[in-house]
Amino acid sequence: MYFVDTIDVPGLGNRGYLAGGAHSAVVVDPPRDIDRVITAAALRGVRITRVVETHVHNDYVTGGLELARLTGAAYLVPAGARVGYERVPVVDGDRAQIDDGLVLRALATPGHTPHHTSYVLEEAGQAVAAFTGGSLLIGTVGRPDLVEPRLTDHLARAQYDSAHRLAAELPDETAVLPTHGFGSFCSATQAAGRATTTIGRERAVNEALVKDVDAFVADLLAGLDGIPAYYTHMGPVNAEGPAPVDLTPPLPADAEEIAARLAAGEWVVDLRHRVAFAEGHVAGSLNFEAEGQLATYLAWLLPWGKPVTLLAETPAQLAAAQRELVRVGIDRPAAAATGSPADWTRPGERPRSFPRGTFAELAARDGVVILDVRRDSERADGHIRGSVHIPVHQLRDRLAEIPEGTVWVHCAGGMRAAIAASLLDAAGRDVVAVDDGFAAAHDAGLPMARVTPAEARARADADAVLVDVREPDEWATGHAPGAVLAPLSALTAGETLPRTAQGRPVVAICRSGKRSREAAALLTARGTDVVDVIGGMRAWAQAGLPVVTESCTTPSDPA
Repeated sequence: MYFVDTIDVPGLGNRGYLAGGAHSAVVVDPPRDIDRVITAAALRGVRITRVVETHVHNDYVTGGLELARLTGAAYLVPAGARVGYERVPVVDGDRAQIDDGLVLRALATPGHTPHHTSYVLEEAGQAVAAFTGGSLLIGTVGRPDLVEPRLTDHLARAQYDSAHRLAAELPDETAVLPTHGFGSFCSATQAAGRATTTIGRERAVNEALVKDVDAFVADLLAGLDGIPAYYTHMGPVNAEGPAPVDLTPPLPADAEEIAARLAAGEWVVDLRHRVAFAEGHVAGSLNFEAEGQLATYLAWLLPWGKPVTLLAETPAQLAAAQRELVRVGIDRPAAAATGSPADWTRPGERPRSFPRGTFAELAARDGVVILDVRRDSERADGHIRGSVHIPVHQLRDRLAEIPEGTVWVHCAGGMRAAIAASLLDAAGRDVVAVDDGFAAAHDAGLPMARVTPAEARARADADAVLVDVREPDEWATGHAPGAVLAPLSALTAGETLPRTAQGRPVVAICRSGKRSREAAALLTARGTDVVDVIGGMRAWAQAGLPVVTESCTTPSDPA
């Protein structure tokens, strides 16, 4: 009998795996803190004989090289990967004996990277599991844009082919065990809450397996969001060969040293929960919760190589944070302290604080700046009208763009808003951190810039005009009753809205929601009261709302 143990790295949204039989095992895509892997093998009573990489990783520092050195295991890396150390080069079809009756077979699956390789675990000649790395994920695939912009389209098509190869060559019951897709930004989209999957399930639902190649590539590339800045450094570190990890405690810092490091322009990071930070913190310190996506967001915002001092409530919290940070190459904090703000501030100094609020409280305020720090893809699914949008990873460099006044900053749930609030507070701005789920914004009656098809129809039944911004040939295939046509191409060329829409609230709609967002932005700049429909006519039809197909006689008015 074989086993597969998951080495979960939830802070980065990744997984590694230990798999084997009664005596020996293989490790797939290990995290940098390899003591966890060694412990897992000891609990199984197996020897690690092989360590394999599906690809040179762009989102974390691998522990593979060090694990192979410590255990004496063979280190298998795709032959096409350019690396600066000795390894066993792997090509398509290579087979490695793991244990009695247990074989690992390499299967070339380029797309996430040009050299990406999946590994199929076979028991008695039958495929039982596929370690798919950044190829076939749960419901999606790994993003193809992390290597070289000029290769992105080519790699997206390679992802499609690789997903189809896996689906064609493996039985339905084969477990699919990806490295990415559990919150990692290496995933094109997220795993929608599922923890496990099989080839059979993916054949039915995975976007790479249910769409034709052109639709898949177009949708994949349109949905890609920002790339964490630290990814630039992960590939070169992994290709050169990471250094061993040092998790010994950092040098302790007292209040004087903390103040001196802040004065020198270094970062002092408070790891406590956002509620505790808001209630009191060292002036100038920044809040990255230890329990959140600490490694991802701190590495994303921290200028690479800048010294960082960590403030934690307990030694255990500090040690856990160190472990998270070495996974993304932040190896040694400059200093650290544990305790509370009373321990970290000099005599005569008082901790700073700022208020927290909810969307209901925001709805009752006038004359404040609303700052949305979510990613572009999140904002595209709905946002508060009139809000300023600066994703949290860009905020440090764009503080000057935020209008004067008290800033109410929000994200989707509160964690990123707390990071942003700490940045604003350190810059001397008056800030309120919205610690609330974004769904509450709609419930609180805040004006939304995007509406559902049902809400769009209700507005059209009241006093708004539904304006379809597709082209005439698209309009003719089916549109909402009562809508008027105003193609985005005509609006961007300077044409005005149809007479029936002038001076009235407008609801813009297109095929999928992309062009209507552009039209809404354009019309807002012209002074029109406009919202647009999330999901466009696709969502309208899926909601069961009526569609008519009469043609039009002009680009601006229906027949």
